[in-house]
Amino acid sequence: MEKKSCMILALDVSDREEALKIAEDVSEFVDAVKVGYPLVLATGLGIIRELSEFAPIIADFKVADIPNTNRLICEQVFEAGADAVIVQGFTGRDSLDACIEVASEYRKDVFVVSEMSHPGGAEFIQPVGEAIAKMAGEAGAFGLVAPATRPERVKAIRKIIGDKLTIISPGVGAQGGKASDVIAAGADWVIVGRSIYKAESPREAAREIATEIEAGTNGEN
Repeated sequence: MEKKSCMILALDVSDREEALKIAEDVSEFVDAVKVGYPLVLATGLGIIRELSEFAPIIADFKVADIPNTNRLICEQVFEAGADAVIVQGFTGRDSLDACIEVASEYRKDVFVVSEMSHPGGAEFIQPVGEAIAKMAGEAGAFGLVAPATRPERVKAIRKIIGDKLTIISPGVGAQGGKASDVIAAGADWVIVGRSIYKAESPREAAREIATEIEAGTNGEN
């Protein structure tokens, strides 16, 4: 991904035409589009290549299985045209290694979930989030997923990994996270979903958030 707006669209709609229209409308203001199970299960893997006309695609499948199954999943994801895949780290180093090996073969990227953005993410994953972050760095992952809803956790994880990995942060908007806060905490990109795709004008909503990020970034400088 080329860092321009520092924003990724989480496109969790389930209608193909709606997804394509929104992606096209906001393409000027986002650096990538993240797709997950809702859209892919409803429309098929082919939607990944269709959406890739507008932006790089991150497949958010939170892959979490044994190494062989992880490898098979990642192969399908990259064959479908995704530029990156999001995987879980709690399954251990061997499962993560399988994903990274496949990504290397396809010259694609792997993001590892260190912590999740919803309230329940603080129950079981957060206590091991820092260990997962360290493991991801040692394994050679491209980046981490850390919660925009808890900027202090993004800051803590950034201290652990330094500049070694990229951080993308979900939870901006509908979940309560603020884009400028999480960028200031150390995230490279924020992930925004419902605040854009459920807006009366997704394009204008994306524009407003991009402007907020730009203002916050300039303020730091």
